[in-house]
Amino acid sequence: MTERTTATSVITRLSPAKINLFLHITGKRADGYHNLQTVFRLLDWGDYLHFTFVDDTALSIIDKTFDAAKLCHQLLTLAGADTITSSIDDNLIFKAARALLAFALQADRLPKQLQSVQITLDKHLPMGAGLGGGSSNAATTLLVLNEIWQLNFNQNELIKIGASIGADVPIFIFGQDAIAMGIGEELTAIDLPEQQYLVLTPNAHVNTAKLFAHPKLQRDIDALSIDIIKSQTNDYVQRLNTPYQNVFSHVVTSLAPAVDAALRYLQGLEMQALGTARMTGSGSAVFLPLDASIIDDKTLLAKWVNNAPCAAYVVGNLQVK
Repeated sequence: MTERTTATSVITRLSPAKINLFLHITGKRADGYHNLQTVFRLLDWGDYLHFTFVDDTALSIIDKTFDAAKLCHQLLTLAGADTITSSIDDNLIFKAARALLAFALQADRLPKQLQSVQITLDKHLPMGAGLGGGSSNAATTLLVLNEIWQLNFNQNELIKIGASIGADVPIFIFGQDAIAMGIGEELTAIDLPEQQYLVLTPNAHVNTAKLFAHPKLQRDIDALSIDIIKSQTNDYVQRLNTPYQNVFSHVVTSLAPAVDAALRYLQGLEMQALGTARMTGSGSAVFLPLDASIIDDKTLLAKWVNNAPCAAYVVGNLQVK
Protein backbone atom coordinates (compact mmCIF):
# COMPACT_ATOMS: atom_id res chain seq x y z
CA MET A 1 0.00 0.00 0.00
CA THR A 2 1.10 3.58 -0.61
CA GLU A 3 2.86 5.08 2.41
CA ARG A 4 4.13 8.52 3.32
CA THR A 5 6.01 8.92 6.61
CA THR A 6 7.18 12.27 7.98
CA ALA A 7 9.45 13.39 10.80
CA THR A 8 6.42 14.72 12.70
CA SER A 9 5.34 11.21 13.72
CA VAL A 10 2.54 10.95 11.20
CA ILE A 11 2.02 7.86 9.05
CA THR A 12 -0.34 8.26 6.11
CA ARG A 13 -1.50 5.31 4.06
CA LEU A 14 -3.84 4.75 1.19
CA SER A 15 -6.82 2.60 2.17
CA PRO A 16 -7.63 1.31 -1.32
CA ALA A 17 -10.92 0.40 -2.93
CA LYS A 18 -11.57 -3.01 -4.45
CA ILE A 19 -13.75 -4.25 -7.26
CA ASN A 20 -15.06 -7.74 -7.93
CA LEU A 21 -14.40 -8.77 -11.53
CA PHE A 22 -17.12 -11.38 -11.01
CA LEU A 23 -19.01 -12.64 -7.97
CA HIS A 24 -20.63 -16.05 -7.57
CA ILE A 25 -22.46 -17.76 -4.70
CA THR A 26 -21.79 -21.48 -4.72
CA GLY A 27 -23.91 -22.55 -1.76
CA LYS A 28 -24.94 -21.94 1.84
CA ARG A 29 -22.69 -22.96 4.70
CA ALA A 30 -23.63 -24.73 7.92
CA ASP A 31 -22.85 -21.53 9.86
CA GLY A 32 -25.47 -19.60 7.87
CA TYR A 33 -23.01 -17.72 5.68
CA HIS A 34 -22.64 -18.32 1.94
CA ASN A 35 -19.64 -19.67 0.05
CA LEU A 36 -18.45 -17.24 -2.60
CA GLN A 37 -16.10 -17.23 -5.54
CA THR A 38 -14.72 -13.98 -6.86
CA VAL A 39 -11.63 -12.25 -8.18
CA PHE A 40 -10.74 -9.16 -6.18
CA ARG A 41 -8.90 -6.32 -7.87
CA LEU A 42 -7.38 -3.56 -5.73
CA LEU A 43 -7.48 0.01 -7.06
CA ASP A 44 -5.12 2.97 -6.78
CA TRP A 45 -8.02 5.03 -5.42
CA GLY A 46 -9.54 5.10 -1.95
CA ASP A 47 -9.54 6.73 1.45
CA TYR A 48 -6.51 7.91 3.39
CA LEU A 49 -5.78 7.16 7.02
CA HIS A 50 -3.45 9.39 9.04
CA PHE A 51 -1.91 7.92 12.19
CA THR A 52 -0.52 10.63 14.49
CA PHE A 53 1.37 9.92 17.69
CA VAL A 54 3.51 11.77 20.19
CA ASP A 55 6.74 9.97 20.96
CA ASP A 56 6.55 10.52 24.73
CA THR A 57 2.85 9.61 25.07
CA ALA A 58 2.42 5.94 25.89
CA LEU A 59 0.28 3.78 28.12
CA SER A 60 2.06 1.42 30.50
CA ILE A 61 0.57 -2.06 30.50
CA ILE A 62 0.90 -3.34 34.04
CA ASP A 63 -1.96 -5.84 34.01
CA LYS A 64 -2.27 -8.51 31.33
CA THR A 65 -5.96 -8.88 32.19
CA PHE A 66 -6.70 -5.48 30.61
CA ASP A 67 -10.04 -5.37 28.81
CA ALA A 68 -9.39 -4.81 25.08
CA ALA A 69 -12.30 -2.40 24.63
CA LYS A 70 -11.28 -0.25 27.62
CA LEU A 71 -7.66 -0.33 26.49
CA CYS A 72 -8.69 0.74 23.01
CA HIS A 73 -10.55 3.77 24.37
CA GLN A 74 -7.47 4.75 26.37
CA LEU A 75 -5.09 4.45 23.43
CA LEU A 76 -7.05 5.73 20.44
CA THR A 77 -8.87 8.81 19.30
CA LEU A 78 -10.69 8.80 15.96
CA ALA A 79 -11.35 11.87 13.82
CA GLY A 80 -13.19 12.28 10.53
CA ALA A 81 -15.59 9.41 11.10
CA ASP A 82 -18.37 11.12 13.07
CA THR A 83 -20.97 10.73 10.32
CA ILE A 84 -20.29 7.03 9.68
CA THR A 85 -21.53 5.52 12.94
CA SER A 86 -23.35 7.00 15.92
CA SER A 87 -20.90 5.35 18.33
CA ILE A 88 -17.13 4.98 17.98
CA ASP A 89 -17.47 1.38 19.17
CA ASP A 90 -19.39 0.53 15.99
CA ASN A 91 -16.80 2.01 13.64
CA LEU A 92 -14.76 -0.60 11.75
CA ILE A 93 -11.52 1.28 12.44
CA PHE A 94 -12.15 1.07 16.17
CA LYS A 95 -13.36 -2.53 15.88
CA ALA A 96 -10.11 -3.43 14.11
CA ALA A 97 -7.97 -1.87 16.84
CA ARG A 98 -10.04 -3.60 19.53
CA ALA A 99 -9.76 -6.98 17.78
CA LEU A 100 -6.00 -6.52 17.41
CA LEU A 101 -5.59 -5.78 21.12
CA ALA A 102 -7.84 -8.70 22.09
CA PHE A 103 -5.77 -11.06 19.94
CA ALA A 104 -2.54 -9.72 21.44
CA LEU A 105 -3.89 -10.16 24.96
CA GLN A 106 -4.98 -13.72 24.21
CA ALA A 107 -1.61 -14.55 22.67
CA ASP A 108 0.26 -12.82 25.52
CA ARG A 109 2.01 -10.63 22.95
CA LEU A 110 1.23 -7.24 24.48
CA PRO A 111 4.36 -5.13 25.09
CA LYS A 112 4.93 -3.27 28.36
CA GLN A 113 4.01 0.06 26.77
CA LEU A 114 1.69 0.99 23.92
CA GLN A 115 1.83 4.20 21.93
CA SER A 116 -1.24 6.45 22.03
CA VAL A 117 -2.48 7.18 18.51
CA GLN A 118 -4.93 9.53 16.84
CA ILE A 119 -6.39 8.11 13.63
CA THR A 120 -7.83 10.61 11.16
CA LEU A 121 -9.97 9.32 8.31
CA ASP A 122 -9.86 11.25 5.03
CA LYS A 123 -12.95 9.70 3.42
CA HIS A 124 -13.35 9.53 -0.36
CA LEU A 125 -15.14 6.23 -0.99
CA PRO A 126 -18.93 6.22 -0.61
CA MET A 127 -20.39 3.84 1.94
CA GLY A 128 -22.43 0.84 0.80
CA ALA A 129 -20.96 0.96 -2.70
CA GLY A 130 -19.39 -2.50 -2.88
CA LEU A 131 -15.93 -0.91 -3.00
CA GLY A 132 -14.90 -2.21 0.42
CA GLY A 133 -14.20 1.18 1.98
CA GLY A 134 -14.94 0.28 5.60
CA SER A 135 -13.22 -3.09 5.32
CA SER A 136 -10.18 -1.43 3.77
CA ASN A 137 -10.09 1.10 6.62
CA ALA A 138 -10.16 -1.79 9.11
CA ALA A 139 -7.37 -3.65 7.32
CA THR A 140 -5.18 -0.55 7.08
CA THR A 141 -5.71 0.04 10.80
CA LEU A 142 -4.62 -3.52 11.61
CA LEU A 143 -1.51 -3.25 9.44
CA VAL A 144 -0.35 0.10 10.80
CA LEU A 145 -1.12 -0.47 14.48
CA ASN A 146 0.64 -3.84 14.24
CA GLU A 147 3.74 -1.84 13.25
CA ILE A 148 3.33 1.07 15.67
CA TRP A 149 2.68 -1.19 18.65
CA GLN A 150 5.38 -3.66 17.52
CA LEU A 151 3.09 -6.66 17.91
CA ASN A 152 4.81 -8.43 15.01
CA PHE A 153 1.82 -10.47 13.91
CA ASN A 154 2.39 -12.05 10.50
CA GLN A 155 0.07 -11.73 7.52
CA ASN A 156 -1.79 -14.96 8.24
CA GLU A 157 -2.45 -13.89 11.82
CA LEU A 158 -3.67 -10.48 10.68
CA ILE A 159 -5.94 -12.11 8.08
CA LYS A 160 -7.43 -14.26 10.85
CA ILE A 161 -8.11 -11.15 12.93
CA GLY A 162 -9.49 -9.35 9.87
CA ALA A 163 -11.89 -12.18 9.02
CA SER A 164 -13.43 -11.81 12.48
CA ILE A 165 -14.28 -8.19 11.63
CA GLY A 166 -15.71 -8.64 8.13
CA ALA A 167 -15.54 -10.89 5.08
CA ASP A 168 -13.83 -8.26 2.88
CA VAL A 169 -11.12 -7.30 5.38
CA PRO A 170 -8.68 -10.15 4.51
CA ILE A 171 -8.18 -9.08 0.87
CA PHE A 172 -6.88 -5.70 1.97
CA ILE A 173 -4.43 -7.33 4.37
CA PHE A 174 -3.39 -9.71 1.58
CA GLY A 175 -2.63 -6.55 -0.39
CA GLN A 176 -2.78 -7.86 -3.96
CA ASP A 177 -5.24 -9.10 -6.59
CA ALA A 178 -6.59 -12.48 -5.59
CA ILE A 179 -9.05 -15.28 -6.22
CA ALA A 180 -11.23 -15.52 -3.12
CA MET A 181 -13.30 -18.44 -1.86
CA GLY A 182 -15.09 -19.36 1.36
CA ILE A 183 -16.61 -16.16 2.75
CA GLY A 184 -13.73 -14.25 1.15
CA GLU A 185 -10.91 -15.26 3.45
CA GLU A 186 -9.43 -18.08 1.32
CA LEU A 187 -7.12 -16.07 -0.95
CA THR A 188 -4.89 -17.09 -3.84
CA ALA A 189 -2.77 -14.47 -5.60
CA ILE A 190 -3.44 -13.95 -9.30
CA ASP A 191 -1.44 -11.94 -11.84
CA LEU A 192 -3.65 -9.66 -13.93
CA PRO A 193 -2.76 -7.13 -16.62
CA GLU A 194 -2.64 -3.43 -15.82
CA GLN A 195 -6.07 -1.92 -16.26
CA GLN A 196 -7.99 1.32 -15.98
CA TYR A 197 -11.68 1.61 -15.20
CA LEU A 198 -14.51 4.08 -15.40
CA VAL A 199 -16.25 3.75 -12.02
CA LEU A 200 -19.68 5.20 -11.24
CA THR A 201 -21.00 5.55 -7.70
CA PRO A 202 -24.78 6.11 -7.76
CA ASN A 203 -26.37 7.39 -4.57
CA ALA A 204 -28.19 4.17 -3.70
CA HIS A 205 -27.90 1.40 -1.16
CA VAL A 206 -29.72 -1.90 -0.82
CA ASN A 207 -29.46 -3.75 2.48
CA THR A 208 -27.12 -6.74 2.10
CA ALA A 209 -29.28 -9.02 4.27
CA LYS A 210 -32.25 -8.16 2.07
CA LEU A 211 -30.25 -9.09 -1.02
CA PHE A 212 -29.16 -12.46 0.36
CA ALA A 213 -32.80 -13.22 1.22
CA HIS A 214 -34.14 -12.20 -2.20
CA PRO A 215 -35.96 -15.07 -3.96
CA LYS A 216 -34.35 -14.26 -7.33
CA LEU A 217 -30.76 -14.36 -6.06
CA GLN A 218 -28.86 -17.29 -7.58
CA ARG A 219 -27.08 -19.18 -4.81
CA ASP A 220 -26.05 -22.43 -6.51
CA ILE A 221 -23.48 -21.59 -9.20
CA ASP A 222 -21.10 -24.49 -9.84
CA ALA A 223 -17.79 -23.95 -8.10
CA LEU A 224 -14.76 -23.46 -10.34
CA SER A 225 -11.26 -24.63 -9.57
CA ILE A 226 -8.48 -22.12 -8.96
CA ASP A 227 -6.67 -23.42 -12.06
CA ILE A 228 -9.74 -22.80 -14.24
CA ILE A 229 -10.20 -19.28 -12.90
CA LYS A 230 -6.53 -18.52 -13.54
CA SER A 231 -6.71 -19.90 -17.08
CA GLN A 232 -9.89 -18.05 -18.09
CA THR A 233 -8.95 -14.45 -17.33
CA ASN A 234 -10.02 -13.46 -20.86
CA ASP A 235 -13.58 -14.27 -19.82
CA TYR A 236 -13.81 -11.82 -16.91
CA VAL A 237 -10.98 -9.24 -16.96
CA GLN A 238 -11.96 -7.03 -19.90
CA ARG A 239 -15.18 -8.70 -20.98
CA LEU A 240 -17.56 -10.75 -18.89
CA ASN A 241 -18.47 -14.01 -20.59
CA THR A 242 -20.58 -16.95 -19.40
CA PRO A 243 -20.42 -18.48 -16.81
CA TYR A 244 -18.86 -15.44 -15.14
CA GLN A 245 -21.27 -12.88 -13.69
CA ASN A 246 -22.17 -10.87 -10.62
CA VAL A 247 -25.14 -12.71 -9.13
CA PHE A 248 -26.30 -9.61 -7.28
CA SER A 249 -26.53 -7.40 -10.36
CA HIS A 250 -30.01 -8.44 -11.54
CA VAL A 251 -31.47 -8.16 -8.04
CA VAL A 252 -29.86 -4.80 -7.19
CA THR A 253 -30.81 -3.13 -10.48
CA SER A 254 -34.42 -4.26 -9.97
CA LEU A 255 -34.49 -2.65 -6.51
CA ALA A 256 -32.38 0.47 -7.10
CA PRO A 257 -33.22 2.58 -10.20
CA ALA A 258 -30.09 4.71 -9.75
CA VAL A 259 -27.86 1.64 -10.04
CA ASP A 260 -29.80 0.47 -13.09
CA ALA A 261 -29.35 3.90 -14.73
CA ALA A 262 -25.61 3.96 -13.99
CA LEU A 263 -25.11 0.45 -15.37
CA ARG A 264 -27.11 1.24 -18.51
CA TYR A 265 -25.00 4.36 -19.06
CA LEU A 266 -21.81 2.27 -18.97
CA GLN A 267 -23.35 -0.38 -21.21
CA GLY A 268 -23.84 2.36 -23.80
CA LEU A 269 -20.05 2.89 -23.82
CA GLU A 270 -19.07 -0.77 -24.14
CA MET A 271 -18.44 -0.75 -27.89
CA GLN A 272 -15.94 2.10 -27.57
CA ALA A 273 -14.35 0.84 -24.36
CA LEU A 274 -14.17 -2.76 -25.67
CA GLY A 275 -15.19 -4.04 -22.24
CA THR A 276 -18.22 -5.27 -20.31
CA ALA A 277 -19.85 -3.01 -17.72
CA ARG A 278 -20.74 -4.66 -14.43
CA MET A 279 -21.46 -4.11 -10.76
CA THR A 280 -18.96 -4.65 -7.97
CA GLY A 281 -19.81 -6.56 -4.81
CA SER A 282 -23.45 -6.24 -3.86
CA GLY A 283 -23.52 -2.69 -5.25
CA SER A 284 -24.08 0.09 -5.69
CA ALA A 285 -20.92 1.02 -7.62
CA VAL A 286 -20.59 -0.10 -11.24
CA PHE A 287 -17.55 -0.06 -13.48
CA LEU A 288 -16.40 -0.44 -17.08
CA PRO A 289 -12.93 -1.80 -17.97
CA LEU A 290 -11.22 0.50 -20.48
CA ASP A 291 -9.24 -0.80 -23.44
CA ALA A 292 -5.63 0.36 -23.62
CA SER A 293 -6.39 2.10 -26.94
CA ILE A 294 -8.51 4.79 -25.26
CA ILE A 295 -6.91 5.40 -21.88
CA ASP A 296 -4.76 8.23 -23.28
CA ASP A 297 -7.75 9.99 -24.83
CA LYS A 298 -8.28 12.43 -21.96
CA THR A 299 -10.94 14.39 -23.87
CA LEU A 300 -13.08 11.30 -24.41
CA LEU A 301 -12.71 10.11 -20.83
CA ALA A 302 -13.54 13.57 -19.47
CA LYS A 303 -16.68 13.56 -21.62
CA TRP A 304 -17.72 10.19 -20.23
CA VAL A 305 -17.14 11.39 -16.66
CA ASN A 306 -19.02 14.66 -17.19
CA ASN A 307 -22.00 12.98 -18.91
CA ALA A 308 -22.41 10.28 -16.27
CA PRO A 309 -25.70 10.23 -14.33
CA CYS A 310 -23.81 10.24 -11.02
CA ALA A 311 -20.30 10.71 -9.63
CA ALA A 312 -17.74 9.11 -11.95
CA TYR A 313 -14.00 8.44 -11.72
CA VAL A 314 -11.26 7.06 -13.97
CA VAL A 315 -9.02 4.89 -11.80
CA GLY A 316 -6.35 2.22 -12.23
CA ASN A 317 -5.38 -1.00 -10.52
CA LEU A 318 -3.11 -0.78 -7.49
CA GLN A 319 0.53 -1.37 -8.35
CA VAL A 320 1.99 -3.75 -5.80
CA LYS A 321 5.61 -2.93 -4.90
